[in-house]
Amino acid sequence: MEQLLHECGVAMIRLRKPLSYYNEKYGTWAYGINKLFLLMNKQYNRGQQGAGIACVKLKANPGEDYMFRERAEGAGAIAEVFAAAEKSMAAHPSEKRNDADFAYKNYSFAGELYMGHLRYCATGKTGIQYVHPYLRRNNWRAKNLALCGNFHITNVEDVFKEIVSHGQHPRVFADTYILLELIGHRLDREVERVFKQCEAEGLTGMNITNAIEDRMDLANVLKSSAHLLDGGYVLCGVTGSGEMFAMRDPWGVRTAFWYADDEVFAMASERVALQTAMNLKAEQVVEMQPGEAIIMNKKGELRIERILPQLAFLPCSFERIYFSRGNDGDIYNERKKLGANLMDKILKAVDYDLDNTVFSFIPNTAEMAFYGMAEAMEKYLMEWKIKELTSGKNLTNEEIEKILSKRVRQEKVANKDIKMRTFITTGDKRNDLAGHVYDITYGSIRPGVDNLVVIDDSIVRGTTLRESILSILDRLEPKKIVVVSSSPQIRYPDYYGIDMEKFDHFVAFFAALELLQERGMMNIVNETYVACVEELKKPLSEIKNCTKAIYAPFTADEISIKIAEILKPANLKADVEIVFQSLTGLHEACPNHLGDWYFSGDYPTPGGNMLVNRAFIEHYEKYIINS
Repeated sequence: MEQLLHECGVAMIRLRKPLSYYNEKYGTWAYGINKLFLLMNKQYNRGQQGAGIACVKLKANPGEDYMFRERAEGAGAIAEVFAAAEKSMAAHPSEKRNDADFAYKNYSFAGELYMGHLRYCATGKTGIQYVHPYLRRNNWRAKNLALCGNFHITNVEDVFKEIVSHGQHPRVFADTYILLELIGHRLDREVERVFKQCEAEGLTGMNITNAIEDRMDLANVLKSSAHLLDGGYVLCGVTGSGEMFAMRDPWGVRTAFWYADDEVFAMASERVALQTAMNLKAEQVVEMQPGEAIIMNKKGELRIERILPQLAFLPCSFERIYFSRGNDGDIYNERKKLGANLMDKILKAVDYDLDNTVFSFIPNTAEMAFYGMAEAMEKYLMEWKIKELTSGKNLTNEEIEKILSKRVRQEKVANKDIKMRTFITTGDKRNDLAGHVYDITYGSIRPGVDNLVVIDDSIVRGTTLRESILSILDRLEPKKIVVVSSSPQIRYPDYYGIDMEKFDHFVAFFAALELLQERGMMNIVNETYVACVEELKKPLSEIKNCTKAIYAPFTADEISIKIAEILKPANLKADVEIVFQSLTGLHEACPNHLGDWYFSGDYPTPGGNMLVNRAFIEHYEKYIINS
């Protein structure tokens, strides 16, 4: 319902044969860049703010360029960067464009190594300079580095200080740029280490260059860099000499998958993107493990290297609830399970009155959870029918028919209308227009008789509910509106990529504050502020999340009731109840993705604890201390 700007996407392709091989087998030398295009398009959900691609040629001569990059901003960025990549073909005769050797020599993006990035910004920084891949140039091919990733580094200040302490002077204070300089610096040191070794052996000229490129080890580069990082990340890089790597954080927060055969290596943020682009079965796709790196040298030899010890296994659960594409078989079933797990709470909310309840969903992201919820209701009703029919009562044919005719009533009540531009600047007029983004199916429920249950994937601020959806649904005149969230209450900021870094993003937080105010417990807010201030004086590794105290006095149901009060418009006629997934239900549905810090406050890294305390301090000083 409420868009979360989150989850950059990455894609990599490494061809392990000459371009002529793909031309002969697949009818085009552009096999690699075509696969990159597919991988990026199949992950378009992860990057509607920008995109970039990079390419490396392994066989360029001195004086010829060998590393290329294109970047663009906006929703059409994927098409734009690939169109730009094709420009080098435009100056040549069409009959030459299918010649693999000619393409390799004359077209910028005819190479062996490809890397792509889809950008969502979780920091508010915009502009082409923030679009990946980032590029670090040098006259030594092995020292050239293109870097991209799906990440957010929580201790970027510490990393900044580290690279400055070695004499560097970064031009931009942004985590991607600082990572580029950190890894680039270590890459320089690795090249210099091998250079000294080769020089001692008496090698000179191109012999020493070739030896460096054959002997350098990216594992050394990553091991000397990654131990400094706190956060969730999948980092991807290619060097000008043809090395390639992808590395996953040791907590497993961010996910990535790969596939390799004798023709190609491919990697992406989502398994289903690889399945579709490479025509694979799910079991052929391998998940990267926490703390590991996939490294491929310039010869195309692949190896898995442990860079850091695995510290936990807490992949982001929002991947399963919302961000990843639902056509992945496991994700589809998990989202259905999320809906099914809410059955008992929903039945209680409608007083078990299925005869007078209509079930629907907020299009389009909650549709799979709706299927699971509906199936669970059908199962419940079937069990009820069996119990009634086998109860031993002497039922008439009319009574039996009545029992058998009961059904779970499903309707598409809400419809997502065209995207409307709020071109009138006055606030009240803008809200009025926003109220028409969704429309309803008139006549789908019986006015004053039916309850209306609508499921959504998550409730963050609740703004769309309050300003639009609840009022629209109320036009149908239901007796009661039950809004169901397939995720638990979002209570805490995220610092690993999701665009919700402040407490004022969450209606659950404001509900807890109102409850504290109403019950004369504002001393807890003040005490939490003091505790957060003191906590930040500790070493990073010792910092705990002090903000859990805000929610501790209340049950989840108490907070849900207050959320419903906050979000219910003043003129709404129907009763409103909001039902949330439990943490237990979430983990049962998504057992392999236990990262739940935005719900539980249990951050996987010390940096998360540091930043959540800092966020509370900022909120308190801005909104509470002077109120």
